[in-house]
Amino acid sequence: MPVDISPQSPADATSAPLILSLSCPDRIGIVAEVSRFLMAHGCNIVESAQYGDPANGRFFLRTGFHSTQGRTLAELAQAFGEVAEVFGMDARFHDTRRKTPAILMVSRFGHCLNDLLFRWRSGALPIDVKAVVSNHEDFRTLVEGHGLAFHHLPVTPETKQAQEAQIEALATGLGVELIVLARYMQILSVEFCARRPGGIINIHHSFLPSFVGARPYHAAHKRGVKLIGATAHYVTQDLDEGPIIEQAVDRVTHALSVDDYIAVGRDLEALVLARAVKWHGEHRVLLNGSRTVIFH
Repeated sequence: MPVDISPQSPADATSAPLILSLSCPDRIGIVAEVSRFLMAHGCNIVESAQYGDPANGRFFLRTGFHSTQGRTLAELAQAFGEVAEVFGMDARFHDTRRKTPAILMVSRFGHCLNDLLFRWRSGALPIDVKAVVSNHEDFRTLVEGHGLAFHHLPVTPETKQAQEAQIEALATGLGVELIVLARYMQILSVEFCARRPGGIINIHHSFLPSFVGARPYHAAHKRGVKLIGATAHYVTQDLDEGPIIEQAVDRVTHALSVDDYIAVGRDLEALVLARAVKWHGEHRVLLNGSRTVIFH
């Protein structure tokens, strides 16, 4: 079974917090075997969380540890291959000093983009933002003010395939592992999504499917909605139906205007998306079919 490591990890992992995340069919002895392996290779466990899904018989684990004998991730991954084979594990080692390379994509609503850029610059997000892509010019000044490259890639139905090829080429050239749709208001093609399973995060309001269309908050206000929410999820070929990472809600009342509804929604969208990106970058999210397991 595959045992991967985060690419381009620093060679000396002696003092760095390392992470092992894995999933496999549930059976007796998984935690014991992982613990024995780490102890035998001079590793000190500092945190560990696990979950066995009774619905599908899958087991998930995330363990944080230090390599007290200076073992590199490559050495650990190679040695762990035997354990992974016995238990049928999909396992991956991560070095927490390495931030996940990412690009942000946006259209004409900038609240999520602005929030992510602030958190990134302040060191609150474990990602390495390489560039920002937009199908509009609106946020060039904001992005370039943060010292980032801004790529204006307009799109029409006729140019969609070519535009997505440009995005893919950019992401591949920059070594990007995560694409964040910070209110990017274009539907990605099935082919584009299929190339990056578990590697694209989107945010949307949680009125779906009740209030679809371009003016969901206006429709919600008209109906007297009492709760406003936001959902961050991985992107799949099924529109807005990928595995959910995080959700949040806030209460609204009859006294609030449509603009108030929109303001509450934007705050929630920014918060929920930032949480999802953070947890992804900390390797806390494991895919479990159409759902996620998240070790907080």
